Amino acid sequence: MNSVETYDVVCIGNYTKDTIISPAGVRYVDGGAVNYSAHAAARLGLKVAVVTRLAKEDNHVVEKFKQSGIDCFVTYTPQSTCMKLEYPTMDPDVRNLSVDGTAGSITVSEVEGLKAKTAVIGSSLRGEVGLDILQALDGKDMLLAADMQGFVRVLRGQSLVYEHWEEMQTTLAYLDILKSDAVEAEFLTGETDIYKAAQSYARMGPREIVLTHRDGVLVYAEGQFHEAGFYPQKLNGRSGRGDTCIGAYVASRLSKPPAEACIWAAAVTSLKMEKLGPFDRTIQEVEDLIRSKYRGRVWF
Repeated sequence: MNSVETYDVVCIGNYTKDTIISPAGVRYVDGGAVNYSAHAAARLGLKVAVVTRLAKEDNHVVEKFKQSGIDCFVTYTPQSTCMKLEYPTMDPDVRNLSVDGTAGSITVSEVEGLKAKTAVIGSSLRGEVGLDILQALDGKDMLLAADMQGFVRVLRGQSLVYEHWEEMQTTLAYLDILKSDAVEAEFLTGETDIYKAAQSYARMGPREIVLTHRDGVLVYAEGQFHEAGFYPQKLNGRSGRGDTCIGAYVASRLSKPPAEACIWAAAVTSLKMEKLGPFDRTIQEVEDLIRSKYRGRVWF
């Protein structure tokens, strides 16, 4: 990869071809953490790039990135990562995941030419983005964020299961911003209390913790907690919630302090959850929601 531009945000991870099963029925969606996080950052006005792997038959995803002003550095593979997400109830934290084939691992050569202010690692399962990628990005003078889902999820047969990994503390030490949901946090830290879980994560090295849960987002930064609720009018787009949240948080964090970035991330995620697919609303709609639901706590 040869990148001559300096991006605000680069999102790294595989596209996923998703089958979503919920009480509302069965739907087929273009997914992947990079898909959701990149579009969220781009809609907030940032210069964004994606490093991903997918099959040529899914090249329409690359075209959608380009149409949204997102540069896409793609490696074509025999097949895309295909994921099934089953939501048995209306609780977005409760779901069953399975995978029928993957697009393989991101390699160091695919990221070594990157120039960016921040990199967001958004993988779907362990091995997709390894410690070697974090090490390669570490010396590039960029903020490094990563979602725990791509490290705690392990493919056993076709099922994704949570497993601890020996390199956990080594991995987390490279991160500036760690993203986790409440279920992953309890599994990895042993804490059922999200505040204690966030502090436990922070003790392993990351400066900022972004922790999503059913009702909103919790940020722990500089020894302070910041919280903002989710206010979707409907829940048609629960898949991609956390990926959108970290994309919006990192994008906002480049110009805003943690407390304000937390509110922006919660507002963007609230609007995204109303519709399947990546976030596609306007900044004006985000600002309107913030004024309406967050009591004017952010000045524009």
